[in-house]
Amino acid sequence: QVQVVESGGGLVRDGGSLRLSCAASGRTFSSYAVGWFRQAPGKEREFVAVIRWSGRITVYTDSVEGRFTISRDHGKNTVYLQMNSLKPEDTAVYYCAAGTGGRTQGNYDYWGQGTQVTVSS
Repeated sequence: QVQVVESGGGLVRDGGSLRLSCAASGRTFSSYAVGWFRQAPGKEREFVAVIRWSGRITVYTDSVEGRFTISRDHGKNTVYLQMNSLKPEDTAVYYCAAGTGGRTQGNYDYWGQGTQVTVSS
């Protein structure tokens, strides 16, 4: 069993930065891929980024490529999402999830409760 908890959300101005954390419990966490997803008001939840268990392979959705960086620290059982050059359209609840990886939400078995990110213009 794996449990994940997100933190680090908040209110930031257009062009600002935030770093989200996804802390996990469960000794098998390091064997999972970890993805970040987000859901904006009135929209479906969408894929943002994923990192494989090794930490060497990362994939991003086009809209965040070059602005967001996903990384993981196995020693701390934590995955990070560094978000730079934030835009108002990045406003959403951000979720992390552990699973087999990829862009498909069905590939992820363990989900956090989400953390709100609000970018003001």
